[in-house]
Formats: sequence, C-alpha cells, structure tokens
Amino acid sequence: MALTTFVFVVLSLILFGQSLFSIYLMVYSWEQPERLAASSGPQSFLPPRLSFSVLLPARHEEKVIFETIRSVVESDYPKSLLEVVVICHEDDAATIYEARRAMRDLGATNVHLETFACGPISKPHGLNVGFQRTSGDVITIFDAEDDIDSSIFNVVNTVMQEEEVGIVQAGVQLMNFRDHWFGIHNVLEYYFWFKSRLHYYAGVGVVPLAGNTVFVRADLLNRVGGWDDYCLTEDADIGIRLSALGEPIRVVYDSQHVTREETPESVGALIRQRTRWHQGFLQVLRKKTWRELPTVGQRLLAFFTLSQPLFQALLTLLWPLSIAAGLWLKLPMSLTMASFLPLYALAFQFLITMVGAFSFTGEYRERVPLLLPITMLVTFLPYQWILGLSSVRAVYRELRRETDWEKTTHVGAHRRVGEMVTPAGTLSPVSQSVDRSR
Repeated sequence: MALTTFVFVVLSLILFGQSLFSIYLMVYSWEQPERLAASSGPQSFLPPRLSFSVLLPARHEEKVIFETIRSVVESDYPKSLLEVVVICHEDDAATIYEARRAMRDLGATNVHLETFACGPISKPHGLNVGFQRTSGDVITIFDAEDDIDSSIFNVVNTVMQEEEVGIVQAGVQLMNFRDHWFGIHNVLEYYFWFKSRLHYYAGVGVVPLAGNTVFVRADLLNRVGGWDDYCLTEDADIGIRLSALGEPIRVVYDSQHVTREETPESVGALIRQRTRWHQGFLQVLRKKTWRELPTVGQRLLAFFTLSQPLFQALLTLLWPLSIAAGLWLKLPMSLTMASFLPLYALAFQFLITMVGAFSFTGEYRERVPLLLPITMLVTFLPYQWILGLSSVRAVYRELRRETDWEKTTHVGAHRRVGEMVTPAGTLSPVSQSVDRSR
C-alpha cells in the first residue's frame, strides 16, 4: 500500500508540473506587452516580390472548395506571382467537379488541378504530389474550407523580406463558437495556441507547425524531403524537421489576417479529429527526429509537446483514482491534497479560459452571449473529458498501429457566423463575405 501511495502521489506531482507549464504557455504572450506587439503582422507592406504556390489538398470537400478557391484567387496579390494547385484523389468526383467549376466560373488561369491514384489517400501524400507541380519561391498550404484574408500574401512577402526568414506560420482561428456546446472551448484552444503558445515555441526554436496557413521556402522543403506520407500530423512532423535545420520560424497572429475555419460538426467528429492529432504527435515522438534538434532545451520542449497525449491520457485515467483515493483510502490530509493537485491546476485553467473568452469576443467584435460564463462552467469538464478520451483512444490506436485517416467533415459553418465585421484595431475590412452561396 505504501509503494502504491508513493507512486500515485509522484504521478500527481508530475502531472501538476506539466499542467502548470501548459498554463504558462497559455498566458505567455500576455506576460509582457512587447510580446503581443511582436506577434502581429506588419502595418505596411513591401512591394510584391516573392512568388507563391498554394497547395489545396481536398478530400470530399465539394461543399466548401469553390469558395476557398475564390478567396485565394481574389486575394490582393499579383496573379503573375500566385499559383494554386488543387489536389484530389481521382475517385473524388464531386470535389473534382467543384474545383473545375471554380476554375471555369472564376476564369482562374492560375489554378491547376492535380489528381493522383497511387500511394496512401492522405493529406501529406497529396501535398507531396502537388509540391512536384509547383514553381513558386514559397510553398503555402491551405485547407479546403479556409477563408483567408486578402492581404495574407502581402503580409508574408513583407515578413520574409524584412526579417529574412524562410518559414512563416500565420494565424488560424475557429469562429463559430455558438454552434455547439463545445464550440467556445474549441475556439479558445486555437486562440491560445496561435496567439500565445506558438510564440513561445518560436522563441525556443521548436515549432510544431499547424496544418495550414504555413509558408515555407521551396528550397527548405526540398532539403527535408517533403512530407511523411504516413504521418497523421504531417504539419507537426515537418515543423520539427525544419526546426532541426536551425531555421527560424516566424509566427504571425492578429485578428485581421487570420485564416478562419469551423469547429467540428459533432462530438464524434471532434473525438476523431483529436484522436488523429494526438496519435500523430505520438508518431512523431516515436520517429525520434526531435533528437536532431541542436540544444538540450529544444529537445526537452519537443519531448514535452509530443508526449502531451500520454500525459493527457494518464491524467484522464487518474481522475477517478484521485476521487476514489480521497473518499475511501485513509491517507494523510497532505497526501490527499497532493493527489488532487492536477485538478487544482485544471480549475486555474478554467479561470484563464474564461478571461480568454472575453478577450476573444472583444478582439473579434463578437457579442458575448448573456449565459456564456455559466455555459462555459457547465461544459468545461465535459470538454476536458472529450480531450482525455481522445488521448486514451490515440494511445490505444498507436499501440495497435491503426493509422487509417479519420477525416473531419467540413460544411462551411464559419462562413455563416454573424456579421463578419472588421476586428477591433485593424486598418481595413477582412476579405471574407458574410453571405456565401453554395
């Protein structure tokens, strides 16, 4: 019994430390005002010089691909410096039809359609197929449902020239927080990730890149050999490999220039999406390419980040044990309190999340629902249980080597969010239209 109690308390302390560091990452950018200022994009743009090749991988995205192509084609950047490669598996007739319709109706001569039949039907394989057909200086990735800001290419063209960086991760933001009970929590995860956490990673030199709105010089992609066809988080994987080259990665997040996306359409879709992400992190952890990072600190941060699914799965399994220990085991009060430390950290995380909700709605000029604080309080733990269940499921699938791609369905819900007005503090309207026909 003594050994079991000791192990239990040690695990609680480890998980408590991990939780505290995660909380620090959530508020990192707000700790010093200059960090927030540094995270934003430029206020004025240099003349267009770099050419961009946009990769648009799509699988059963016939409901959203037309408007995504439109938002890229109609962006404020010279067409002579912008090409778009839409990538589909040859059996996806509906998406191929919509892509061709967009090319025809928009008169988009700089848009090309690439289909493939060989290899795995996965996003990274599609990216590798599309990459072979590009000619731009910079390779850009957008997802099939993305609404982009019309100035995003000017932003990156300016940042890459002024700061002499070859990799830029721009912001991505979920928008439809009213559509589902879990929506506000899902939206705020993105908000804290792109507005705060990624800036800490960039400062250390270890950035697990996001799946889209990432810009990489073509020669750097060639150096690392493109994407891993079989990795479920090809973005994080290639981000770690690019970081191992010693290449600085600039993260840009401001409400004017974010790419807007939608939350998953159901709890089941959310669980499948998070399972894929968690398992992908475990795949990258198992590949051990993070060991090639130059410094010990970078390797420790990479290990901490990639092993998060293990910590989250363990914390999920520890919850009922903590409650049982407090109720039935006759432990000293100090040990009982120690066993609940991860739960205390979770309560503090909720308070920060609540503050983040008001920060997000203020920044995007969204009306705050009257009952938002109450609904967030009621749904916070269920949302954490969903994330925990996804982690447990990811660990289980990874142990069984189940690597089939559980795709997230997109319906364009973010394109129906209220009146998409200019975010607070910006200079010009965002490019997205509020009434987009299908």
